[in-house]
Amino acid sequence: MLAGKLCVVFGFGDVGKGSAESLRAQGARVVVTEVDPICALQAAMQGYSVLTLEDVLEEADVFITTTGNKDIITLDHMRRMKHQAIVGNIGHFDNEIDIAALESSEAERINIKPQVDKWRFPDGKSIILLSEGRLLNLGNATGHPSFVMSSSFTNQTIAQIELFTKNDEYEKQVYVLPKHLDEKVARLHLDALGVKLTKLRPEQAAYIGVPVEGPYKSDHYRY
Repeated sequence: MLAGKLCVVFGFGDVGKGSAESLRAQGARVVVTEVDPICALQAAMQGYSVLTLEDVLEEADVFITTTGNKDIITLDHMRRMKHQAIVGNIGHFDNEIDIAALESSEAERINIKPQVDKWRFPDGKSIILLSEGRLLNLGNATGHPSFVMSSSFTNQTIAQIELFTKNDEYEKQVYVLPKHLDEKVARLHLDALGVKLTKLRPEQAAYIGVPVEGPYKSDHYRY
């Protein structure tokens, strides 16, 4: 049960935002750590406490790394955590948490069940490590929901069709999927959710300078 637990989310980028929101939705008390002042401000304005790891290291119940960086949680950090603190990663490879140092330390590994290990230190304290420090959404869960994968695969398919049918319009370089195709992918998924779109009247479209049928946002717009 996560309700009431103190959870630390390292990083407040796209992955960190989703992780923090999910934990809070289940009743957890969420603390965010950040190096970026803009992301830190975003977290604070959304009601999260923004602190350093040192501030909560010995009292937090759950630690989730989402940064994409290395050595976010070190062996020394793990030694100092409270007994049976849960440690997991959803942001990068297994070096966000220093697994190599943990494996070469004096700690004893005790498997609880697939993808869940208890690491017991000589002083008797233990931590619970998820998915060996690898992506826990793949190791401890079953990966991405089918609806999310449908959106991703539709994006890829439409991009391939665009390149195949209009290859003379594209040079050999990396492109962002054009906004009108991004919107097409979204439209294809709306019926499954029972969504009814409001339609712009011609005078409204002219007023904001967009076509009635879209695209409705500039390429640099961040949703």
